[in-house]
Amino acid sequence: MFSKDIGIDLGTANVSIHVKGKGVVLDEPSVVAIESDTKKVLAVGEEAHRMVGRTPGNIVAIRPLRDGVIADFDITEMMLKEFIHRVDGRTWYSRPRILICAPTNITSVEQKAIREAAERSGAKDVYLEEEPKAAAIGAGMDIFQPSGNMVVDIGGGTTDVAVLSMGDIVTASSIKVAGDKFDEAIMKYIKSKYKLLIGERTSEDIKIRIGTVLEQAPVEEIDIRGRDMVTGLPQTITIRSNEVREALWDPVMSIVSAAKYVLEQTPPELSADIIDRGVILTGGGALLGGFDSLLADQLKVPVLIAENPMHCVVKGTGILLDNLDKLKR
Repeated sequence: MFSKDIGIDLGTANVSIHVKGKGVVLDEPSVVAIESDTKKVLAVGEEAHRMVGRTPGNIVAIRPLRDGVIADFDITEMMLKEFIHRVDGRTWYSRPRILICAPTNITSVEQKAIREAAERSGAKDVYLEEEPKAAAIGAGMDIFQPSGNMVVDIGGGTTDVAVLSMGDIVTASSIKVAGDKFDEAIMKYIKSKYKLLIGERTSEDIKIRIGTVLEQAPVEEIDIRGRDMVTGLPQTITIRSNEVREALWDPVMSIVSAAKYVLEQTPPELSADIIDRGVILTGGGALLGGFDSLLADQLKVPVLIAENPMHCVVKGTGILLDNLDKLKR
């Protein structure tokens, strides 16, 4: 009777936790800073994220999840333990039931790794749910009716596209192109055009502040600093939003292709429902300037951005936790 129910959106970029009865209680970057010699954990979450690219040789800031799956098992376990401890999830007299979201096409080995990491972090029971399902529920879609709902969830490591009906996924696709690939594309573009090396954090900052995919968007600009590849010295340059659009074009079109593929595989009756209801965009990538307009133009259906897209998946885990008994069945 004392055990808590916890929903976790185990994202490549951020981990969000929902505790039953309290709502979303934690949302921190999935980063762990450790001492390389002793493997001692120095910081987890926001504090560790501030260290990315700024640590001395004996300290490394690690992102234990890559492309939506666990890349470093031990560090993922340490990170989960710390986050569960922060939300008072595990007490001396009880262990929580945990519901974790994962991309749609992960292998059974990857599923097992997620389950084991959660169990070793102190869970009594672990339930795995598919990310687009949780995202659709968290965005307020009623997926339990016999009608088509389509969701495009653009996270940090993966983009999940799914059509749902009667509480389950009808057609889906998961690709490893999302927020991280956007950052990489910006870094590459600046390196090749300006011979300037910038870090992940600078590139993410460019994406958030002036990132856009629309040709007719007003041109904005920001100054960025990095290391000149020719002189090896620090340098400042000005970059414009139309250059960012050019840098992001390829990864963005990969997501558009995945959405088209899912629509092509969808039964005609459900396609008709999607024309009426539109497609819902969730995840941090939904906030990229003009992405909804571009997708609507390419798919020829209305596209809407969910309210608070970053928290749709974790909100969905909260709603699924309230119906855990149905899930068990």
